[in-house]
Amino acid sequence: MSDYVVTISRQFASMGRTIGLLMAENLGIDLYDRDIVKEAARRMAMSKDEISHYDEAPGKDSFFFRRNKLFDFSVYSMHDNVFETQKNIILDFANKGSCIIVGRCADYILKDKKNVLNIEIYAPFEQRIINCINELYMTEAEAIERIKKVDECRKAYKNKYCKNMDSVFGLSHIMIDSSRFGIEKTAQLLTEIVKNTVAK
Repeated sequence: MSDYVVTISRQFASMGRTIGLLMAENLGIDLYDRDIVKEAARRMAMSKDEISHYDEAPGKDSFFFRRNKLFDFSVYSMHDNVFETQKNIILDFANKGSCIIVGRCADYILKDKKNVLNIEIYAPFEQRIINCINELYMTEAEAIERIKKVDECRKAYKNKYCKNMDSVFGLSHIMIDSSRFGIEKTAQLLTEIVKNTVAK
């Protein structure tokens, strides 16, 4: 069996990462998400908190986060530097063996790699509020504010780094509403699709 990669794009609070973790367990492969931040921090000699400031979030750099690069005039944007580092990490993970990679434009980064399945997980706004309250222990007001902020941030991130997309649906092969089937059933359905396509 050839190695394969599954990428998961997800709306905040659609439970995409949780579904990905269940899929990875079902398939017996690694899932990379926060590991990408950890490895980027190691490669860039920065803290995880500093990298997290830029993770899936384009924008202007603050002086605080540029202090270690202040006299390096080749650094035109720390956001771009972090993206390029994470891009290389994603390519390294994808070339290491079968895996699931969550977010960070992995579908775009791996668009020329064979045996890749791109999944997008979404859910209605109302269900995402419920997920925030029940799974992430937020108040309703906190949930609404966080969902709107993260949605806007991730959209801007994709618009900045995923150039010349051929389709309004991006590079997704499968789009699935996690509220329709629930977390476990969605993971089971997607696991079966992976087994019968890229994992054959």
